[in-house]
Amino acid sequence: MAGKVALLLWAQTLGLAGAQTTQLLVKPPWRPAVLWDGVTLMCQGSGTAGATIWYKDGKHWGQKRRDHITVTESGTYECHRPGSGLSPPVTVSDGDRSPLSPDGLVLQVPVRALLEGDTVTLRCRGRWNRTVTSVSFYREGTELRGLRDGAELSLSPLQLNHSGRYSCKGWVKYWAWQQSAPVTVTVHELFSVPVLVLEGPPEITEGSPLTLSCRSTPSPLRPPAPLLYLFYQDGRVLGGPQGSPQLLLPAVGVSHSGNYSCEAQSQGGTVRKSSARLRVTVHMPVANATITPGPLAHQVHTGDNVTLRCSVQVGSAPVTFTWLHNGQEVAQGPLLELRDIDVGHSGTYQCVATNQLGQDGHRVFRALSPELALEVTPQGHRNTAVAVNVGRALLFLLLLLAVIGGCHWWHRRDPPEQRAALTTHIMGTEGAAGPPEVSPRPAPPRDPQVTNAELSGPQKGQRDPRDYENVL
Repeated sequence: MAGKVALLLWAQTLGLAGAQTTQLLVKPPWRPAVLWDGVTLMCQGSGTAGATIWYKDGKHWGQKRRDHITVTESGTYECHRPGSGLSPPVTVSDGDRSPLSPDGLVLQVPVRALLEGDTVTLRCRGRWNRTVTSVSFYREGTELRGLRDGAELSLSPLQLNHSGRYSCKGWVKYWAWQQSAPVTVTVHELFSVPVLVLEGPPEITEGSPLTLSCRSTPSPLRPPAPLLYLFYQDGRVLGGPQGSPQLLLPAVGVSHSGNYSCEAQSQGGTVRKSSARLRVTVHMPVANATITPGPLAHQVHTGDNVTLRCSVQVGSAPVTFTWLHNGQEVAQGPLLELRDIDVGHSGTYQCVATNQLGQDGHRVFRALSPELALEVTPQGHRNTAVAVNVGRALLFLLLLLAVIGGCHWWHRRDPPEQRAALTTHIMGTEGAAGPPEVSPRPAPPRDPQVTNAELSGPQKGQRDPRDYENVL
């Protein structure tokens, strides 16, 4: 039963591989085929089974007009169908006279197409099923260690680098070392290396959708199996694993710019393949144009040099700049250099930033900066202002010097002895109410040896001699 299933699968494979071509199927499905396995050959192609023509060793074998035969003789067999032509040849060996196994050992490989991810077993057999021990396997003449299991070699999962020429060596019963003829193993791709494609317009603008498609072609040697897809942006998983080969981002922004790639893998992940990187750039309309003044302030003077710079916060290159003076275009480029300016340069300045996006630049975006007011002052006004300021400073210095001189003169006006003679005369009556009277008059000059004092007596007009007293 297992042999019938294998034969059917191989028939499907060959039918997919070569549409409307004649194929010669082998049961049991091993190559090279050997007589002691009781080989049956089946011719598959267009037309009726009765129209099948068989060939052995290049010669017409006309007595066989059925679509299948049982082989009893070694040789090379072919079949022909009227609608699909001649099949590829199949060789059946008896194990001792065939050049495929001159020493009595045969290394057999499954006849089905071998694809990535498969598990395949190579078996080393003695002629007419003689026992083989101490078997070693070789690939391109190099011994394979750690892979053999008795007389069989298992390769799983198959990879493309498993392709090559294999042989085996072993001890055959009756004490003889034997080595098989080489057999070629070809591993086919399960699916092609994926290619990441950007669907839609080649230029992506902010807010527009982004569709990525991971395209991979399945092998024609086998019915296509479902694959899983993953999508990456700058090495980080963006989507998947998923059954759909497409990834849709409904609205992209500047953060979606980067390197994208995709990975296709078989169910179970035994075969994985990654695409090359695809650079995606999200183009941004210009926005937030600003003017940066040069080294001078907004108020400048005639003869000065002024440099203004226009820049944008966002905007994909190329960006062009246009300068407006009082609403009129005056220059192009990101810099506006005004040399030896005069009063005519006064006014408002603006810059217009422009970029073109979309295929063939059919979408134009503009950003207008705020106004910058520039006031140019004539050179003479500046000199007058300087003179006024200098005059004010000199006047202040003169007033300060006058105050200092007046204070100095006040202190030096009278000699010290005169300033000491200045006294305050206080007159008052004992018991009288009210504050004393202060007389600022200076005291009369005195004799240095005599001091006279007049005292009021009890009666007006009378003098008592005792009222006078000489005071030394």
